[in-house]
Amino acid sequence: MGKKITEHVTWVGKVDWEIRAFHGEEFSTHHGSTYNAYLIRDTKNVVVDTVWTPFAGEFVRNLAREIPLESIDAVVANHAEADHSGALPELMRALRPGTPVYCTANAVKSLRGHYHADWNFQVVKTGDRLSLGSTELVFVEMPMLHWPDSLAEYLTGDKVLLSNDAFGQHYASEVLYNDLVDQAELYAEAIKYYANILTPFSRQAEKKLAEVAGLGLDIAFICPSHGVIWRQDPLQVVRKYQQWAAGYKEHQVTIVYDTMWGGTRRMAEAVAEGLRDSDPTLVVKLYNAARSDRSDVITEIFKAKALAVGCPTVTRGLLYSIAGLLEEIKGLKFQGKVGGAFGAYGWSGESAGLIAQRLAEAGFEVVGEGVKAMWSPDEAALEQCRTYGRELARRLAGL
Repeated sequence: MGKKITEHVTWVGKVDWEIRAFHGEEFSTHHGSTYNAYLIRDTKNVVVDTVWTPFAGEFVRNLAREIPLESIDAVVANHAEADHSGALPELMRALRPGTPVYCTANAVKSLRGHYHADWNFQVVKTGDRLSLGSTELVFVEMPMLHWPDSLAEYLTGDKVLLSNDAFGQHYASEVLYNDLVDQAELYAEAIKYYANILTPFSRQAEKKLAEVAGLGLDIAFICPSHGVIWRQDPLQVVRKYQQWAAGYKEHQVTIVYDTMWGGTRRMAEAVAEGLRDSDPTLVVKLYNAARSDRSDVITEIFKAKALAVGCPTVTRGLLYSIAGLLEEIKGLKFQGKVGGAFGAYGWSGESAGLIAQRLAEAGFEVVGEGVKAMWSPDEAALEQCRTYGRELARRLAGL
């Protein structure tokens, strides 16, 4: 059943405790997720978003227990991705014919592309208003947070910002609010969400956050489409987004490697020694790319000032765990980070150069040409790695 948030707003979503991967198998969800949908009851009754497709029937049945479906006057579709719109076809079949669907112009295209349906679309843009009686919905376009079709709205009177994917977390909980959950878990999932999904759009996020701030909205609740609702100091997550969007870095170096017979692992550990020797205050974290959760690794790269990547040379190239990670890093468009490369080899030794090249293409300031060690690195090769770690630390001193 629904959970009342304010006089007019009720949560009518779904908690998914079981899900462990999102966007296919791309994003790990260790703490599950929620699909947050909201019912606004006033003179007019509006449903904002739905839930993921597998829960469509359950969603519509539960909504019918909350309100007679013939009493619903409109639907707002903030974003066409199936975790938000998956129950929309079933809901629209249950509502009165011609019930309007409010969304952006881009959402009309994406919803038609997903569901091949021609509902009564009502296109809205930033500043448009929908009167519900004693309250109004004020629409705010949120392009590239994180799709071109994204939309949010502010409910006057109740002071609720319905933010869709912005400010969300993949975090299942039976309690609705930020002040009732483990704060370490909450912020770990919030930064992971930003790092893996929103990082490429940080510049757009900065502009949009400034625009929202310029509207001077009095916000008592931020209701995202995943995770908990922010009610205690709700703007704390907005302040965090402002930090994360502005080239966020902690005093950390992340080292990611793969290894076949342990040589590149030993090089990674030696690079870490050099970093710590040069700056004992640095947080240095090492991850074997083949054995670590990729979404968690991306989060640690996002947090770091520098990334050092190691891989042995295999058939004149890279192991797939490292090659795939470097491709993802390129798409994420990290800003203002230092890069390093290293790797063991037996014959041709291209891996360090390939890593350095790909890090440079991804926007990293690469230190030197990297370090190579033939066969199993001896003490002289490991000392080269320590020296390289010290060089990375010196480069960071100016950041």
